[in-house]
Amino acid sequence: MTKRILQLLLVASMLAGALWAANDPFVGGWKLNPSKSKLTDQMKVESVAGNKYAFDFGGGPETIAADGTDQPAGFGTSLTVTVQTPDSWKVVRKKDGHVLLTANWQLSKDGNTLTDDFTEIAPNGSSTNVKFVYKRTAGTSGFAGTWESTSETVNSVFVIEVQPYEGDGLSFVDSSEGVTKNLKFDGKEYPNVGPNVPAGSVSSARRVNQHTLEITDKFNSKVTDTQEINLSSDGKTLTMAIHIVGRTEPNLLVFERQ
Repeated sequence: MTKRILQLLLVASMLAGALWAANDPFVGGWKLNPSKSKLTDQMKVESVAGNKYAFDFGGGPETIAADGTDQPAGFGTSLTVTVQTPDSWKVVRKKDGHVLLTANWQLSKDGNTLTDDFTEIAPNGSSTNVKFVYKRTAGTSGFAGTWESTSETVNSVFVIEVQPYEGDGLSFVDSSEGVTKNLKFDGKEYPNVGPNVPAGSVSSARRVNQHTLEITDKFNSKVTDTQEINLSSDGKTLTMAIHIVGRTEPNLLVFERQ
């Protein structure tokens, strides 16, 4: 009799978890509202020797010769830097022959402003375009220096899907980036999956309350960012504040329920 009761309790617990997941207020499709979102960015370019530069876009330095050829870079990608004119460079990142992004850089005449016409290309061919404007915070001339963005315009259709995962967990599916995070809210680390996810990329999560989640992302055991995700009281707006390690200002993404 005791064994039978325990079995019934276990089944009831599993059903309750499945019901909670199905009714979780975060579940659904969410579309980015560019007019309410704010992106910030920082990058560093260091002259190494000759035409070689160390580029740091937030994932650590990648030393590349600016000669227009594909060269091995971080996260299993290749990077190409082409000097079109002294004040105009083109940067292309690829993975397995697929173009992940293109960036057209242009220096101002005084060398203190860098504009970046940045396009990210998803595996399905859709693209996201952001026009960054950076101000020099270190360095004196050319592209070498530290650059921080001051204004951005997002031109994209960016949708994430939040789905139930194993009872009371959630899956965050970003098809444009080719990234899925399958998470349970137990503080444990779960590997991220998808065609553009490098090995060693994991995430953990916890529920702060019914309308707030926290996610921590790591790569090779090092924290890369933390995300605070807030659901509005009417359940129609999802606000994601992404705090990237080493940056003072978070990215703020505002999504609306589809």
